[in-house]
Amino acid sequence: MASVMQRIIIVTDAWEPQVNGVVTTLKSLVSEMQQRGVVVEVIEPSLYKVIPLPSYPEIPLVWSAPGLEKRILEFKPDAVYIATEGGLGWKARNICVKHKLNFSTGYHTKYPEYVRARYPIPESWTYALLKLFHRPAQATLVPSVSLKKELETMGFKHLFHMTRGFNKTIFNPQQKIELDFPKPICLYVGRVATEKNLQAFLDLSLPGSKVVIGNGPALEELKQAYPNAYFLGKKFGNELASYYASADVFVFPSLTDTFGVVNIEAMACGTPVAAFPVTGPKDSVQNGINGFLSEDLKQAVEACLEMDTSQIESTLYPYSWQAATDSFLACLSPKN
Repeated sequence: MASVMQRIIIVTDAWEPQVNGVVTTLKSLVSEMQQRGVVVEVIEPSLYKVIPLPSYPEIPLVWSAPGLEKRILEFKPDAVYIATEGGLGWKARNICVKHKLNFSTGYHTKYPEYVRARYPIPESWTYALLKLFHRPAQATLVPSVSLKKELETMGFKHLFHMTRGFNKTIFNPQQKIELDFPKPICLYVGRVATEKNLQAFLDLSLPGSKVVIGNGPALEELKQAYPNAYFLGKKFGNELASYYASADVFVFPSLTDTFGVVNIEAMACGTPVAAFPVTGPKDSVQNGINGFLSEDLKQAVEACLEMDTSQIESTLYPYSWQAATDSFLACLSPKN
């Protein structure tokens, strides 16, 4: 499907200063492509006037994008990649359809489940809307094999798997330090929001400490509800890696993530992952080798505390941003 790509447009509703797996993935792809000499134009919310998304003010909503059509056409891209199904994504999609431009899309987030967690809107309605969004794309990139299979059963077409990666110079076991928390330390990193199912972690009766790194709309509520947990806010780079490497278990309670880049980052730092056996974790977590999956999250945590972590590194070879970029470029749809 692919040809030599020299000029690529990425349209995304998720970009800095947001901190999530979508932004991490896109920034890593852009950096890797630029190192290869590809000219990348990122069209993201800060280029336009935005309004905060209702119930989730951290996420900007682009209501109007003047000049977007001209920007896309004048760039003369070899490929267009629309990463998100938000306001910018829909506008770019409609422009590509109007001008008969081939384009690819990304399926990063289980929006139907996220929307349902906040509003009484049936998931089937949102999935129907997402199928409409992705239908005219020549390729839709998904982050895990299990998600690909799940979407295929729902009638999504032209799906392609694109792996994820981690930065080896930042995320490694050498970042380990002595943290001033009671042991053992159970760590969560990610958005602090309803859809992340954090209560499933925070409600567990566990020895030691529960540490939460991240920000989000549920932060203050959870701080009040769980005064014995440690909420540390956002962390980045080597400081974040030191928490990953110094924890005893990384706990990933989400039931709706499509991959979970944080799981790979934790493993890269030598820390086993405890999670539910759902889309995302079940693609990367191998029981007894780099973590444990169980319908009983406490059981998964306890198993991680007992396991030999020496084999974790051997499971990371599929995950690099170089390999992810290779698959990304291979799946892009070239211009007509």
